[in-house]
Amino acid sequence: MFPESPDITIRPAAEADLGDIAAIYSREVARSIATFDLEPPTIGYWQQRLGGQQDGDHLLVAVDSGDDVVGYAYSCSYRPRPAYALTRETSIYLDPSVRGKGVGKLLYPALLQAMAATGVHTAVALVALPNPSSVRLHEACGFDRVGAMREVGYKFDRFIDVAWYQKILGRSLQQELVQTS
Repeated sequence: MFPESPDITIRPAAEADLGDIAAIYSREVARSIATFDLEPPTIGYWQQRLGGQQDGDHLLVAVDSGDDVVGYAYSCSYRPRPAYALTRETSIYLDPSVRGKGVGKLLYPALLQAMAATGVHTAVALVALPNPSSVRLHEACGFDRVGAMREVGYKFDRFIDVAWYQKILGRSLQQELVQTS
């Protein structure tokens, strides 16, 4: 169901993956502006992500040939109000050892495919700036930049801008089905 390469497999996350997922994220908390968390979340947080709250919530992992988790992507509620039920916010994080090697271009489309299959209409993503590799990945996966907010985050003693990206999945999935038939 999900794309694969000879070295990378994309699959739904399992309980056994949560420690690796937490380790990848903890590194980003400590060293980057990719997340605005200042402290790594508990394993309970990742268990909630794994369980999901609604049909459009997914947690996928990229594993290498040694079955090591080298990245993950998830979708979650964009806002808690019912009118946003068909919209999900997405995030993706990769181990530094696989960045720039195409893993994100396998993992992110798999997440979007899973979201569309469960009825999600719109995917949104927030990218802290500057982050040229994340911008390139989102654009390569068909996201459009729809706005920016200046100085909304504060981390590492500086203010950080963010850009909003959006992809309409309903229309994209229909177009892909027409093109492949």
